[in-house]
Amino acid sequence: MKLITEGLRKEAEELVKQIMEESSARGIAVGVTDGEGNILYEGYFGFRDAERRLPVDRDSLFGMASVTKSFTALAIMQLQMEGRLSVYDEVKDYIPEFTGKNSPEPVRIWHLLCHSGGYFPLPRIVVDKTAEEMGIKDSLDNELIYRDDFAREGIRRVAERLDDQTRFTGRPGQRLSYCNDGFGLLSDIIRRHSDCGSFAEYLDKHILKPLEMNRSNIGFLRNSLDENAAVLYSREPDGSWRIDKDYENDAFVLHGGGALKSTLGDMLKYAAMYLNEGCGANGKRIIDRYSIGEMWKPRQFMKPGVYYGYGLETRQMGDMTVIEHGGSLPGVSSNLSFCPQAGVGVIVLCNTMDVPVYAIGDAFLRAFCGLSIQEERPNHKPYHWSREELSELEGSYVSGEGDSFILKREADGSLSMNLNGKPMDLTPVYPWQGMVRKKYTDIYLTAVRDEDGKVFGAHYGSRIFPKLPI
Repeated sequence: MKLITEGLRKEAEELVKQIMEESSARGIAVGVTDGEGNILYEGYFGFRDAERRLPVDRDSLFGMASVTKSFTALAIMQLQMEGRLSVYDEVKDYIPEFTGKNSPEPVRIWHLLCHSGGYFPLPRIVVDKTAEEMGIKDSLDNELIYRDDFAREGIRRVAERLDDQTRFTGRPGQRLSYCNDGFGLLSDIIRRHSDCGSFAEYLDKHILKPLEMNRSNIGFLRNSLDENAAVLYSREPDGSWRIDKDYENDAFVLHGGGALKSTLGDMLKYAAMYLNEGCGANGKRIIDRYSIGEMWKPRQFMKPGVYYGYGLETRQMGDMTVIEHGGSLPGVSSNLSFCPQAGVGVIVLCNTMDVPVYAIGDAFLRAFCGLSIQEERPNHKPYHWSREELSELEGSYVSGEGDSFILKREADGSLSMNLNGKPMDLTPVYPWQGMVRKKYTDIYLTAVRDEDGKVFGAHYGSRIFPKLPI
């Protein structure tokens, strides 16, 4: 059994407390497992309900947000293993509402699995608004996640909007730009082409129940009524706190991108399955080793040293590999990470939005691998952008998800950056690439150029922001 030194444990726990204070995080659960399902560490900090001072425990429900994408990708790989589809098939062959009519080349399932369908970020099509416009309500007797009419309306809206796009990040498969709608399409493929009538039923039958993840589901109302569900804390635009159990808040109308709710205990079973290359700690194999390897194979560049596979990210930690994915929604910050060579998996769950839980996950993973809890980040050699780079990069970039930034040439020859009205310290590090150094991570900005070398967008974080015409 993997052990952690008392010094590293205390250091990692101090980091948790530090991040909680900095981010006003209400409650955090941290767990570490090995491939046999042994819980090597579990720690609970703060409260699942700060007002009533109710503690977090192993069975407290949290939102998983985009960690859900790994479940969606796993389900697609199960269907491929069974011969129901191939990831190289065209999406339109499985979803009639989606034609890809304006795309420069056919959009295939694998493109959606690694966010390379070619779509710029788009506004969310959400559960509550869609249900209201349809004149229906969620209920325990007739949950939205199982309703065929709701699923059909959701796929119609998402598919038609993607088909209406005429501007793309590139050819399908060429570049990564995070696309929640793509994972929405994938969940509808699962709904239509499996032995289940809904995405929720498929996850329950083929992943959750076999792994004995009995507290996990993608419901909305049922989780808000659960006594051991976390209260959700999120910042409103005016800076005030929103406090509720509204699991529909900002939730995608199609559920494959971020609808899962789970617990620390259940998610540790999920991490153990990956460490066992598709076999749960209970001995039940839910996927073959080949498919697991395909999921975490590096396929699309995200930032230096980090690549995206199928619903999972891959990076190096010294001579070892780390596979991971994070999630963020109102009242949700989550992170899954595991190291196959070390045989260790880490889950971090939080009921507060915009908390850097990835830093906590990395600290515990490194500690159980016998490394210092914080990685030494690179010091780049001085670089100066050319006049062409400055001229092409300068401009306004606006994401359909609501974020925007402005790059402006200054008199001293530098390029300033203003993100959502806030100045950022952008440092040039390579040709056509800059970096914003934050406390726990580095965010890279990379120019996206057409065949003539003209900048038409910029990759910042995990999204490509289109550049506005001058």
